[in-house]
Formats: sequence, C-alpha cells, structure tokens
Amino acid sequence: MTHECFADEIAIDFPSVGRVVERMRDAFLGKAVGSEVHCAEVLLSKREASDGLVVPIEVPIRATCAECGGRGETWTEPCGDCSGTGESVFRHPVRVTVPPGVADGATFRFRVTSPDAAAVRVEVRVAIRSSAA
Repeated sequence: MTHECFADEIAIDFPSVGRVVERMRDAFLGKAVGSEVHCAEVLLSKREASDGLVVPIEVPIRATCAECGGRGETWTEPCGDCSGTGESVFRHPVRVTVPPGVADGATFRFRVTSPDAAAVRVEVRVAIRSSAA
C-alpha cells in the first residue's frame, strides 16, 4: 500500500519534508509496504562465532540537507550539497553485539531511529568463514 497524499506538492516545493509527511501519513493511514531496509553481512571466523564479539557497521540515514534546509535550492540555484533533493545521507555507526555460539546464516533485525530522520530497518546476516579461507 502506498499513500500519495500531497506527493507532487512535497516533491516540488519542499522535498526534505517528504519523509516527515510520509511518517505522518503512515501514522494515520497505516504503515506503507516496502519501507527501506539496509542489509549488511558480518563475516566471522569460527573462533569469533564461538566466542562472540561486538562488530561495528555503518547504517546510511537520510536527513535534511544542512546547507539548504531541505529546500533543494539556494535562492534560484539548485543546492550543490544535495543536488536539489533537499536530503543528505550520512553514515551512522552502530555496534552490533554478536552472541557466543552464533550460527552461520543467523540474522539480527533492528531499527535505527533519529529525531531528525525516518527510521531505517537494518538486517545483519552472519556468515562464518571456513578455516580454508
């Protein structure tokens, strides 16, 4: 299900508020299907999988462009920082705790939230290297 209320007005006049309006529409009309999922794979040795460890990953998060404030332009020129989209993407560091005895193919799912950006769903898959690699 997709919600298209005000889509043209937002895309043309204020592209950076698109995600905020999307969240408001979802709150009133229900969550839209197909929200963004960031997939990552963690490659571990058999020893690391046996012992467990904390693994750093980076999650891309979209936020309002700081240069143009989300307008996508500065006066009459497209914003050079966001190329006219009104958004910027930054990489948010996250530390994932992998428990001892994790199995090959195990997945961890969670959300990364920010007050200034839409939540990003994250799925981390564990892959265990064979000792020959």
